[in-house]
Amino acid sequence: MKKNKYYIIVGILALFLLSFLKTEDTSDRFEIGKNLDIFTELYKEVNRTYVDGTQPGDLMKTGIDAMLESLDPYTVYYPESDIENYKLMTTGQYGGIGARIRKIDDFVVVGEPYEGFPAHKAGLKAGDVILKVDGNSVKGKSTSDLSKILKGNPGTSLTMLIQRPGKEQEFEVTFKREKVQIKSVPYHGMLTDEIGYIKMNSFTRNVSKEVKDAFFELKENKNFKSLVFDLRGNPGGLLHEAIKTVELFVGRGQKILESRAKISEWTDTYKTINPPIDKEIDIVFLVDGGSASASEIVSGVMQDFDRAVVLGRRSYGKGLVQVTRKLKYNTSVKVTKAKYYLPSGRCIQAIDYSKRNREGKAIKTPDSLLAKFTSKNGREVLDASGITPDIIVDKKKYDKVVIALLSNNLIFKYATEYVLKHDTISPANQFKLDDADYNDFVAYLNENEYDFETSTDKSIELLRKKAKKENVLDKIEKDINLIEQKLMATKKEQIIQQKKHIKKLLEIEIATRYYLQKGKIQNNLSDDRDIEEALKILSEKDRYKTILSGE
Repeated sequence: MKKNKYYIIVGILALFLLSFLKTEDTSDRFEIGKNLDIFTELYKEVNRTYVDGTQPGDLMKTGIDAMLESLDPYTVYYPESDIENYKLMTTGQYGGIGARIRKIDDFVVVGEPYEGFPAHKAGLKAGDVILKVDGNSVKGKSTSDLSKILKGNPGTSLTMLIQRPGKEQEFEVTFKREKVQIKSVPYHGMLTDEIGYIKMNSFTRNVSKEVKDAFFELKENKNFKSLVFDLRGNPGGLLHEAIKTVELFVGRGQKILESRAKISEWTDTYKTINPPIDKEIDIVFLVDGGSASASEIVSGVMQDFDRAVVLGRRSYGKGLVQVTRKLKYNTSVKVTKAKYYLPSGRCIQAIDYSKRNREGKAIKTPDSLLAKFTSKNGREVLDASGITPDIIVDKKKYDKVVIALLSNNLIFKYATEYVLKHDTISPANQFKLDDADYNDFVAYLNENEYDFETSTDKSIELLRKKAKKENVLDKIEKDINLIEQKLMATKKEQIIQQKKHIKKLLEIEIATRYYLQKGKIQNNLSDDRDIEEALKILSEKDRYKTILSGE
């Protein structure tokens, strides 16, 4: 059996390498064939001889991953066990229960059920602790481990043992897995009487249709005159969906993208084919460091054509295109096949993976070496650095105390307590905590341990070590303890100093409990600096035109 498994695994590697031989020249074919022979013999010998025995599948996966990692982070091998995750990335679909999960203490808990899917329909709530699945304890398992257990073929059943905060008795829930389709456009609506909003989370299959449908729903409002298109945190996805999204707002026959590949057949020029739904409406695209790949294609094309204002923070800088090739045994490989170039001629890839420093780390192009290109109206745009917004809004920075509350799940846990005491809240876009609510949260923190390390803490710890080494610790330890007590009191004061930020995070988490993902987005929009700036620009028509004119 082990021998058969060995031949299957070597066969996968051979297919992986040989699948590209048709496009290589003769010298490459010889080199690949030679090294494949060497690897086959080495792999067989190691598995036959190694003293402690091996797991052939794990050993091969390690070897493949290390080989591909030396190229770039986007060239990835997907074994059969990871195919569900791959489907989720490309289609937004997977078989499962439809819920976010998170680890708290020894157990995984429900973080957020998706509306309309099995977990939600079965009555599961955020904060529910998952004790067992199909009779097996899941104590100590990671979110990744449990996710693999919960995912499966649609129609298959599972039973979960749940401990719900506020209830003494544990209870079981049995339901069937379904095909879960995560919406790539989770929300759209009107920000003001005249300004609409569309949020896109990823470029999965048919997302351009979701955008189109959302846009036409907004147009049902007769006062709808301009749009905020939110690509923040959108990591990208399917190239053709990015092109279709651009087509919605740009005239036909426009060259919007060129991909340049090692293999000439894979070098393509992309033009808009379909008629736009609106090529005149004023648009502000929101981007940040989490906007990558397809998000950068859309925002970058709009910037190069001076079709929309881009606002936020510099995007990630991924100007590479991947192709997925199916292999035998239900495996596949995603390979970087090309770099893409925007209408201005720039490639926004920020990291050059072909060049590495002495530590083997890929090099990012320094700002001083960035080449300059021009937009349609002559505005300066840069290559090799992602998309630099026309209007830069500083990133919201959280104090260490806020990060400590998040990492210790105290905001999440308090929201669970809040729901137990309140049957309903006001609409998500209006919901706010008052001072009494915040004081209740502070009291809750006093009953729960949390801490975070400051540079002062590090200095005190260093002082202790040096004092101990010099045999004077016993003489100054009381003074050190007193300083630590005062430092802890100062940390607690920061809960009051950071009230605005903490209060908003609490409001978002609580709104999510009652109104799910739409509620989260709606509440967040009520205090968003990017949104505030976008509304100003779209309300000041002369300023909007001046930005795009390059004057």
